[in-house]
Order: sequence, then structure tokens, then C-alpha cells
Amino acid sequence: MSNVPSELKYTDTHEWIRFEDDGSVTIGITDHAQKALGDIVFLELPEAGRKLATGESCAVIESVKAASDIYAPLAGEVVAINQGAVDAPESINADAYAAWLFKLRPAADADTATLLDAAAYQSTLAEE
Repeated sequence: MSNVPSELKYTDTHEWIRFEDDGSVTIGITDHAQKALGDIVFLELPEAGRKLATGESCAVIESVKAASDIYAPLAGEVVAINQGAVDAPESINADAYAAWLFKLRPAADADTATLLDAAAYQSTLAEE
């Protein structure tokens, strides 16, 4: 069974979201996603300053098995990327929740109601 921390929010496309005290959100891929991908070998992240729409494909993650898009869970502006994860993409395999991908300042009208809590995300995993 995949590790699904209860303090995070999730999307049905396997991104995790952590709300920060400064109003930003930190985004990464879930433990389930990194296990499904296998050994991650490449990561391309959006540039800081890029404005994203909810559900927009904004990053690419590649493993020895497949390439996958990463989607913006909320509308907003990219405020930081994790260069460490770009330089060492295998760090995502080591700990998908420590190896965040990018930070976003949500738009004023960002819809957080579509995000899943841990129980709802686990239900989506059970259906796969």
C-alpha cells in the first residue's frame, strides 16, 4: 500500500499539495506515482514566474519505463522550483514527499474544493 500522509491534499492525477504558512502551496508527486514510474531519471519543471491554470500540464517526469506529465493542481504563479530534484531526480524515488517539485502562489480564485483529502485519494488508488 502506498504512503498517503493525512496532512496533505491530493489530485486524481497523483500530485500532492501542502499548504504553507506564507499562503503558497508546495507540490510534488505521490508515493504511488513514483512507484508506478519506477526509477526516475529526468525532471523538467516550470520556470518561476510562469502562470498556470488548474489542470494545466506544467512539468515532465521521466523514468526508465515512461514519461509522464505533471499537472497544476491549482491556478497560480510558480514561485520556486526544487533544483535539487532536477539535479538528482532519483531523490523522488527515495522520498516522494520530501522531494517536492515546485511552489505555487495560488490565484485569488483558485478552487481548492477539487483537491482530495488522504481518504479520498486512497479510495481512488483502490479503484485503479
